[in-house]
Amino acid sequence: MRVRIMPGSRLEGKARVPGDKSVAHRWIILAATAIGRSALVEVPRSLDVRSTASCLARITSKARPALDAWSSNDGSLAKGHGSTWNLGVEGSVGTAALRALEVEGEGRSGLVAPAGALDCGNAGTTMRLLSGVLASAPFETELVGDRSLSTRPMERVAQPLRSMGAVVETADGHAPVRIVGGALSGIVFEPGTPSAQVKSAVLLAGLDADGRTEVREPVGTRDHTERALAALGAPTSVSEGSVLLERYQHEGFAATVPGDPSSGAFLVAAAALSGSELTIVGVGLNPSRTRFLEVMARMGIHTERRIDRFELGEPVGELWVAPSAGIDSLRVEPDEIPLVIDEIPVLALLAAHADSESRFLGASELRVKESDRLEGIAAGIRALGGAAAAEGHDLVVGGGGLQGGRADAMGDHRMAMAFAVAALAARGPSEVDGMQRADVSFPGFVATMQSLGALLEELP
Repeated sequence: MRVRIMPGSRLEGKARVPGDKSVAHRWIILAATAIGRSALVEVPRSLDVRSTASCLARITSKARPALDAWSSNDGSLAKGHGSTWNLGVEGSVGTAALRALEVEGEGRSGLVAPAGALDCGNAGTTMRLLSGVLASAPFETELVGDRSLSTRPMERVAQPLRSMGAVVETADGHAPVRIVGGALSGIVFEPGTPSAQVKSAVLLAGLDADGRTEVREPVGTRDHTERALAALGAPTSVSEGSVLLERYQHEGFAATVPGDPSSGAFLVAAAALSGSELTIVGVGLNPSRTRFLEVMARMGIHTERRIDRFELGEPVGELWVAPSAGIDSLRVEPDEIPLVIDEIPVLALLAAHADSESRFLGASELRVKESDRLEGIAAGIRALGGAAAAEGHDLVVGGGGLQGGRADAMGDHRMAMAFAVAALAARGPSEVDGMQRADVSFPGFVATMQSLGALLEELP
């Protein structure tokens, strides 16, 4: 899909963003491996979350009908073995919002060997987190993915799982990943590269390991897994830079998935670039996910957070964006990169509108995301008439604004949305190719932007 963006938009009103897919991946896994019924509300129908549900359907029995139907594209209602899912009314993000996914779990001991390989699609979170779940399952499993996922590093999760006692084989460090699970022992794990996915895989394996499992992080990463486990009663201890966990089998639970703050970042940027006031409601306000707001504050963007409830340990509320008079340049240090890794595309495109040069230092992890985002962001800024370059592990954005032009999202959902948002403040019209990839994390992105007043239109 190609979209045309005209400058001069002014956004206004309130908006919702899709459910947080980072949270959804983890909660669906916990629901499928619980004992008893779980009910999840507002689960995002993002493509990669569907990959997690589809893979779990292959290794469960009672939960299979609901997970199969939910992860399929046809939207049919499924009932079977006490598991159901039901669609509600048309959602504000442009797709039918899932009101309740009910899953009847049989515990980790109820997992069954799949008939074939588990296809994780483009979802690195699916592959890495399920590796942790399968590390103790007494059968062999192969995890595969698409071409993009097959280039992403998997040894970083394979190594600690081997140390715990699982047999894990990769293809030169990449997918396919072959796992033969078995009896596990807890370990003390100190990751070389900060990764919430790897941490979560080790913790999910630690739930079924003898002894204590500890993850010591050099830099704190998003903490959805440990928050959920603590809320479910697991024997956990969280201190600065360390998470301790002992064996635990949780029971079913009920929770509503909060809105995705990373998706909200694009709306915050759109409001700032158009000088608009905007409120995002029902959004997750987990401090490990909102560091990008502190970076935006250094760019002159003022926001306020208002927590009104907690869902399975996750703070949820409103995010208010004040009208902005302009964008300031900034410097993001290497130790900040892991805390804003998903928001760097939109931060960089904001920086393209600053009055001077910005630098994102030590951002090599961007090269192993859904695409080489380091090169892709720089190329996209240049295609839209701005100045940017990837210099080694650093991203340098020249500032000065965008002239307008035509950019290719290169199959990357976050780059597609970042280019579209940045084009709102370009001096001339812009076009973005590959906008359909936004459905990976923000189904209905274009419709949401249009409803707020953005001048976006789909082209034939």
